Amino acid sequence: MATQKQALTLLLSLLAFSFILESSLGAVDEPGIAVYWGQDGREGTLQQTCDSGNFKYVILAFLNVFGCDRTPAWNFAGHCGDWSPCTQLAPEIQYCQSKNIKVLLSIGGANGDYSLCSSPDAQSVADYLYENFLSGQNGPLGSVTLDGIDFDIEGGGSNLYYDDLAKALNAYSTEERKIYLGAAPQCPIPDYYLDTAIGTGLFDYIFVQFYNNPPCQYTSGNPSNLFNSWDAWTSLVLSNNTVFLGLPANESAAGSGFIPAADLINTVLPYVEQASNYGGVMLWSRYWDIQSNPSYSDQIFPYVGNSALQSIVAIKNAVFECVSSILYRLFPKSGPRKYLMSM
Repeated sequence: MATQKQALTLLLSLLAFSFILESSLGAVDEPGIAVYWGQDGREGTLQQTCDSGNFKYVILAFLNVFGCDRTPAWNFAGHCGDWSPCTQLAPEIQYCQSKNIKVLLSIGGANGDYSLCSSPDAQSVADYLYENFLSGQNGPLGSVTLDGIDFDIEGGGSNLYYDDLAKALNAYSTEERKIYLGAAPQCPIPDYYLDTAIGTGLFDYIFVQFYNNPPCQYTSGNPSNLFNSWDAWTSLVLSNNTVFLGLPANESAAGSGFIPAADLINTVLPYVEQASNYGGVMLWSRYWDIQSNPSYSDQIFPYVGNSALQSIVAIKNAVFECVSSILYRLFPKSGPRKYLMSM
Protein backbone atom coordinates (compact mmCIF):
# COMPACT_ATOMS: atom_id res chain seq x y z
CA MET A 1 0.00 0.00 0.00
CA ALA A 2 2.80 2.39 0.93
CA THR A 3 4.52 1.65 -2.37
CA GLN A 4 1.34 2.51 -4.28
CA LYS A 5 0.98 5.81 -2.35
CA GLN A 6 4.58 6.68 -3.09
CA ALA A 7 4.01 5.90 -6.75
CA LEU A 8 0.92 8.10 -6.83
CA THR A 9 2.83 10.93 -5.14
CA LEU A 10 5.55 10.63 -7.75
CA LEU A 11 2.91 10.55 -10.46
CA LEU A 12 1.31 13.78 -9.23
CA SER A 13 4.72 15.46 -9.06
CA LEU A 14 5.51 14.42 -12.63
CA LEU A 15 2.14 15.65 -13.84
CA ALA A 16 2.68 19.02 -12.17
CA PHE A 17 6.11 19.24 -13.76
CA SER A 18 4.64 18.40 -17.17
CA PHE A 19 2.08 21.20 -16.83
CA ILE A 20 4.89 23.64 -16.04
CA LEU A 21 6.72 22.48 -19.16
CA GLU A 22 3.54 22.84 -21.20
CA SER A 23 3.22 26.44 -20.00
CA SER A 24 6.85 27.08 -20.91
CA LEU A 25 6.29 25.71 -24.41
CA GLY A 26 3.29 27.96 -24.86
CA ALA A 27 5.37 31.01 -23.94
CA VAL A 28 8.23 30.15 -26.29
CA ASP A 29 7.98 31.06 -29.94
CA GLU A 30 9.92 28.61 -32.07
CA PRO A 31 12.64 30.40 -34.07
CA GLY A 32 12.23 30.51 -37.84
CA ILE A 33 13.32 32.14 -41.07
CA ALA A 34 12.07 35.52 -42.29
CA VAL A 35 12.51 36.49 -45.93
CA TYR A 36 12.03 39.69 -47.91
CA TRP A 37 9.93 39.25 -51.04
CA GLY A 38 8.83 41.65 -53.74
CA GLN A 39 11.93 43.22 -55.28
CA ASP A 40 12.46 40.93 -58.26
CA GLY A 41 9.82 39.47 -60.53
CA ARG A 42 11.99 36.40 -61.09
CA GLU A 43 11.76 35.24 -57.47
CA GLY A 44 8.53 33.33 -58.00
CA THR A 45 5.09 34.04 -56.60
CA LEU A 46 4.27 34.73 -53.02
CA GLN A 47 2.37 31.46 -52.87
CA GLN A 48 5.39 29.54 -54.16
CA THR A 49 7.52 31.20 -51.49
CA CYS A 50 5.12 30.13 -48.77
CA ASP A 51 4.78 26.64 -50.23
CA SER A 52 8.53 26.10 -49.82
CA GLY A 53 7.83 25.34 -46.16
CA ASN A 54 10.97 27.22 -45.13
CA PHE A 55 9.57 30.51 -43.89
CA LYS A 56 7.76 31.63 -40.78
CA TYR A 57 7.67 35.27 -41.84
CA VAL A 58 7.40 36.86 -45.29
CA ILE A 59 8.11 40.58 -45.53
CA LEU A 60 6.66 42.44 -48.52
CA ALA A 61 9.09 45.04 -49.87
CA PHE A 62 8.49 47.97 -50.11
CA LEU A 63 6.18 50.87 -49.43
CA ASN A 64 8.92 53.37 -50.22
CA VAL A 65 7.16 56.74 -50.46
CA PHE A 66 5.41 58.18 -47.39
CA GLY A 67 5.35 61.01 -44.88
CA CYS A 68 5.48 64.83 -45.00
CA ASP A 69 2.36 65.09 -47.19
CA ARG A 70 3.77 62.79 -49.88
CA THR A 71 1.26 60.56 -51.64
CA PRO A 72 2.16 57.06 -50.41
CA ALA A 73 3.48 54.73 -53.11
CA TRP A 74 4.86 51.21 -53.28
CA ASN A 75 7.13 49.18 -55.51
CA PHE A 76 6.87 45.42 -55.92
CA ALA A 77 9.10 45.29 -58.98
CA GLY A 78 7.97 42.89 -61.70
CA HIS A 79 5.16 41.37 -59.67
CA CYS A 80 2.59 44.01 -60.57
CA GLY A 81 4.45 46.93 -62.10
CA ASP A 82 6.03 49.88 -60.41
CA TRP A 83 3.77 52.30 -58.55
CA SER A 84 0.55 50.45 -59.42
CA PRO A 85 -1.97 48.67 -57.19
CA CYS A 86 -1.21 45.02 -56.58
CA THR A 87 -4.62 43.67 -55.62
CA GLN A 88 -3.86 40.31 -57.23
CA LEU A 89 -1.65 39.61 -54.21
CA ALA A 90 -4.64 39.44 -51.85
CA PRO A 91 -5.43 35.71 -52.30
CA GLU A 92 -1.73 34.82 -52.09
CA ILE A 93 -1.33 36.79 -48.87
CA GLN A 94 -4.37 35.06 -47.41
CA TYR A 95 -3.01 31.70 -48.55
CA CYS A 96 0.27 32.30 -46.73
CA GLN A 97 -1.54 33.36 -43.59
CA SER A 98 -3.65 30.19 -43.77
CA LYS A 99 -0.36 28.28 -43.44
CA ASN A 100 0.43 30.20 -40.21
CA ILE A 101 3.00 32.40 -41.95
CA LYS A 102 3.00 36.00 -40.76
CA VAL A 103 3.00 38.52 -43.62
CA LEU A 104 4.36 42.00 -42.90
CA LEU A 105 4.67 45.10 -45.09
CA SER A 106 8.10 46.73 -45.06
CA ILE A 107 8.23 50.50 -45.26
CA GLY A 108 11.33 52.36 -46.43
CA GLY A 109 14.10 50.49 -48.20
CA ALA A 110 17.42 51.65 -49.59
CA ASN A 111 15.78 53.52 -52.47
CA GLY A 112 12.76 55.68 -51.81
CA ASP A 113 11.39 59.06 -50.87
CA TYR A 114 10.27 59.05 -47.29
CA SER A 115 10.60 60.78 -43.93
CA LEU A 116 8.38 61.98 -41.09
CA CYS A 117 7.93 65.67 -40.34
CA SER A 118 6.19 65.64 -36.96
CA SER A 119 4.34 63.53 -34.43
CA PRO A 120 0.99 64.30 -36.11
CA ASP A 121 2.57 63.27 -39.42
CA ALA A 122 3.63 59.95 -37.85
CA GLN A 123 0.05 59.46 -36.65
CA SER A 124 -1.24 60.20 -40.15
CA VAL A 125 1.11 57.60 -41.68
CA ALA A 126 0.07 55.06 -39.04
CA ASP A 127 -3.59 55.70 -39.85
CA TYR A 128 -2.89 55.23 -43.56
CA LEU A 129 -1.01 51.95 -42.95
CA TYR A 130 -3.75 50.59 -40.73
CA GLU A 131 -6.63 51.52 -43.01
CA ASN A 132 -4.97 50.29 -46.21
CA PHE A 133 -2.98 47.24 -45.12
CA LEU A 134 -4.00 46.11 -41.63
CA SER A 135 -7.76 46.58 -41.36
CA GLY A 136 -9.17 44.28 -44.04
CA GLN A 137 -10.53 47.20 -46.02
CA ASN A 138 -9.83 47.36 -49.75
CA GLY A 139 -6.41 48.93 -50.38
CA PRO A 140 -3.36 48.73 -52.64
CA LEU A 141 -3.02 44.97 -51.96
CA GLY A 142 -6.73 44.25 -52.05
CA SER A 143 -8.83 43.47 -48.99
CA VAL A 144 -6.06 42.14 -46.78
CA THR A 145 -5.29 42.11 -43.09
CA LEU A 146 -1.52 41.97 -42.90
CA ASP A 147 0.04 40.88 -39.63
CA GLY A 148 2.19 43.94 -39.14
CA ILE A 149 4.65 46.53 -40.37
CA ASP A 150 8.43 46.30 -40.74
CA PHE A 151 10.60 49.44 -40.51
CA ASP A 152 13.50 49.19 -42.99
CA ILE A 153 14.57 52.79 -42.67
CA GLU A 154 17.82 53.35 -44.52
CA GLY A 155 17.44 56.83 -46.01
CA GLY A 156 15.36 59.96 -46.13
CA GLY A 157 17.84 62.06 -44.18
CA SER A 158 15.79 62.54 -41.02
CA ASN A 159 15.70 59.97 -38.25
CA LEU A 160 12.92 61.71 -36.33
CA TYR A 161 9.48 60.51 -35.27
CA TYR A 162 9.85 56.82 -36.06
CA ASP A 163 9.30 56.14 -32.38
CA ASP A 164 6.01 58.05 -32.66
CA LEU A 165 5.08 55.94 -35.69
CA ALA A 166 5.76 52.74 -33.72
CA LYS A 167 3.63 53.97 -30.82
CA ALA A 168 0.79 54.98 -33.14
CA LEU A 169 0.78 51.59 -34.88
CA ASN A 170 0.99 49.73 -31.60
CA ALA A 171 -2.06 51.65 -30.38
CA TYR A 172 -4.09 49.75 -32.98
CA SER A 173 -3.34 46.47 -31.20
CA THR A 174 -6.15 45.03 -29.11
CA GLU A 175 -6.54 42.03 -26.83
CA GLU A 176 -8.18 40.20 -29.73
CA ARG A 177 -5.59 41.13 -32.35
CA LYS A 178 -1.98 42.21 -32.14
CA ILE A 179 -0.26 44.40 -34.73
CA TYR A 180 3.28 43.03 -35.02
CA LEU A 181 6.17 45.41 -35.54
CA GLY A 182 9.55 44.62 -37.11
CA ALA A 183 12.68 46.73 -37.48
CA ALA A 184 15.67 46.11 -39.75
CA PRO A 185 18.59 48.14 -38.37
CA GLN A 186 22.18 47.99 -39.58
CA CYS A 187 24.45 46.10 -37.17
CA PRO A 188 26.56 49.09 -35.94
CA ILE A 189 25.14 50.36 -32.65
CA PRO A 190 23.38 52.74 -32.41
CA ASP A 191 21.50 52.54 -35.69
CA TYR A 192 21.10 56.14 -36.88
CA TYR A 193 17.53 55.81 -38.10
CA LEU A 194 15.96 53.29 -35.75
CA ASP A 195 17.75 53.52 -32.41
CA THR A 196 15.10 55.70 -30.74
CA ALA A 197 12.26 53.65 -32.19
CA ILE A 198 13.78 50.35 -31.04
CA GLY A 199 14.22 51.94 -27.61
CA THR A 200 10.44 52.00 -27.20
CA GLY A 201 10.53 48.22 -26.76
CA LEU A 202 7.52 47.87 -29.05
CA PHE A 203 9.20 45.88 -31.80
CA ASP A 204 8.49 42.17 -31.76
CA TYR A 205 11.15 41.34 -34.36
CA ILE A 206 14.56 42.99 -34.76
CA PHE A 207 15.95 41.91 -38.14
CA VAL A 208 19.53 43.12 -37.70
CA GLN A 209 21.42 43.43 -40.99
CA PHE A 210 24.77 41.75 -40.32
CA TYR A 211 26.11 42.53 -43.78
CA ASN A 212 27.67 45.42 -45.69
CA ASN A 213 29.18 46.42 -42.34
CA PRO A 214 32.63 44.75 -41.90
CA PRO A 215 33.15 45.83 -38.25
CA CYS A 216 30.15 43.78 -37.11
CA GLN A 217 29.72 41.01 -39.67
CA TYR A 218 31.12 37.56 -40.32
CA THR A 219 34.57 37.23 -41.87
CA SER A 220 35.61 33.85 -43.24
CA GLY A 221 37.37 31.95 -40.49
CA ASN A 222 36.83 34.74 -37.96
CA PRO A 223 33.32 35.09 -36.50
CA SER A 224 34.40 37.23 -33.53
CA ASN A 225 33.11 40.55 -34.92
CA LEU A 226 29.74 39.01 -35.65
CA PHE A 227 29.55 37.32 -32.25
CA ASN A 228 30.46 40.52 -30.40
CA SER A 229 27.83 42.48 -32.30
CA TRP A 230 25.24 39.75 -31.78
CA ASP A 231 25.87 39.79 -28.02
CA ALA A 232 25.53 43.57 -28.00
CA TRP A 233 22.21 43.47 -29.85
CA THR A 234 20.67 40.69 -27.77
CA SER A 235 21.67 42.58 -24.62
CA LEU A 236 20.43 45.93 -25.93
CA VAL A 237 16.81 45.11 -26.74
CA LEU A 238 14.11 44.18 -24.28
CA SER A 239 13.55 40.52 -23.45
CA ASN A 240 10.23 40.45 -25.33
CA ASN A 241 11.95 41.62 -28.55
CA THR A 242 13.34 38.74 -30.59
CA VAL A 243 16.55 39.32 -32.53
CA PHE A 244 17.16 37.79 -35.97
CA LEU A 245 20.48 37.16 -37.65
CA GLY A 246 20.00 39.12 -40.87
CA LEU A 247 22.05 37.72 -43.77
CA PRO A 248 22.35 37.88 -47.55
CA ALA A 249 20.98 34.66 -49.07
CA ASN A 250 23.67 34.60 -51.74
CA GLU A 251 27.21 35.89 -52.10
CA SER A 252 25.97 38.32 -54.76
CA ALA A 253 23.10 39.62 -52.62
CA ALA A 254 25.30 42.06 -50.71
CA GLY A 255 28.71 43.65 -50.93
CA SER A 256 29.97 41.65 -47.94
CA GLY A 257 28.80 39.54 -45.03
CA PHE A 258 27.65 36.37 -46.79
CA ILE A 259 28.07 33.25 -44.66
CA PRO A 260 28.36 29.90 -46.50
CA ALA A 261 25.66 27.52 -45.32
CA ALA A 262 28.15 25.09 -43.79
CA ASP A 263 29.79 27.86 -41.74
CA LEU A 264 26.41 29.12 -40.60
CA ILE A 265 25.29 25.65 -39.54
CA ASN A 266 28.50 24.51 -37.86
CA THR A 267 29.91 27.72 -36.40
CA VAL A 268 27.44 30.59 -36.22
CA LEU A 269 24.05 29.13 -35.33
CA PRO A 270 25.32 27.06 -32.37
CA TYR A 271 26.53 30.33 -30.87
CA VAL A 272 23.71 32.76 -31.64
CA GLU A 273 20.91 30.39 -30.69
CA GLN A 274 22.11 30.44 -27.09
CA ALA A 275 20.60 33.90 -26.66
CA SER A 276 17.25 33.76 -24.87
CA ASN A 277 15.78 36.26 -27.35
CA TYR A 278 17.10 34.55 -30.49
CA GLY A 279 14.34 34.70 -33.10
CA GLY A 280 15.91 32.98 -36.08
CA VAL A 281 17.45 34.09 -39.38
CA MET A 282 16.37 36.87 -41.74
CA LEU A 283 17.30 36.56 -45.41
CA TRP A 284 17.68 39.16 -48.11
CA SER A 285 15.97 38.14 -50.31
CA ARG A 286 13.83 35.37 -51.82
CA TYR A 287 15.26 36.07 -55.28
CA TRP A 288 18.81 35.57 -54.03
CA ASP A 289 17.73 32.60 -51.95
CA ILE A 290 16.76 30.60 -55.02
CA GLN A 291 19.90 31.44 -56.98
CA SER A 292 21.58 28.39 -55.47
CA ASN A 293 20.40 24.81 -55.77
CA PRO A 294 19.33 23.73 -53.26
CA SER A 295 18.27 27.16 -52.08
CA TYR A 296 20.07 28.74 -49.14
CA SER A 297 16.91 28.47 -47.02
CA ASP A 298 16.60 24.77 -47.92
CA GLN A 299 20.13 24.20 -46.66
CA ILE A 300 19.77 26.01 -43.34
CA PHE A 301 16.12 25.38 -42.47
CA PRO A 302 16.67 22.20 -40.39
CA TYR A 303 19.20 24.00 -38.19
CA VAL A 304 17.55 27.36 -37.47
CA GLY A 305 15.37 26.08 -34.61
CA ASN A 306 16.40 26.55 -31.02
CA SER A 307 18.08 23.52 -29.47
CA ALA A 308 16.99 24.69 -26.02
CA LEU A 309 13.36 24.54 -27.09
CA GLN A 310 13.93 21.12 -28.61
CA SER A 311 15.33 19.99 -25.25
CA ILE A 312 12.16 21.17 -23.50
CA VAL A 313 10.06 19.18 -25.95
CA ALA A 314 12.22 16.10 -25.34
CA ILE A 315 11.89 16.44 -21.56
CA LYS A 316 8.13 16.90 -21.86
CA ASN A 317 7.84 13.74 -23.96
CA ALA A 318 9.99 11.83 -21.46
CA VAL A 319 7.75 12.97 -18.59
CA PHE A 320 4.63 11.74 -20.36
CA GLU A 321 6.33 8.41 -21.10
CA CYS A 322 7.28 8.07 -17.43
CA VAL A 323 3.73 8.94 -16.26
CA SER A 324 2.27 6.42 -18.70
CA SER A 325 4.68 3.75 -17.48
CA ILE A 326 3.75 4.32 -13.82
CA LEU A 327 0.02 4.20 -14.56
CA TYR A 328 0.49 1.03 -16.57
CA ARG A 329 2.21 -0.63 -13.61
CA LEU A 330 -0.45 0.56 -11.15
CA PHE A 331 -3.41 -0.32 -13.35
CA PRO A 332 -2.21 -2.95 -15.82
CA LYS A 333 -5.73 -4.13 -16.77
CA SER A 334 -7.28 -0.75 -17.60
CA GLY A 335 -4.73 0.18 -20.26
CA PRO A 336 -4.15 3.81 -19.20
CA ARG A 337 -0.78 3.82 -20.98
CA LYS A 338 -2.43 3.61 -24.35
CA TYR A 339 -4.85 6.40 -23.38
CA LEU A 340 -2.18 8.79 -22.13
CA MET A 341 0.12 8.32 -25.10
CA SER A 342 -2.68 9.37 -27.45
CA MET A 343 -3.01 12.80 -25.81
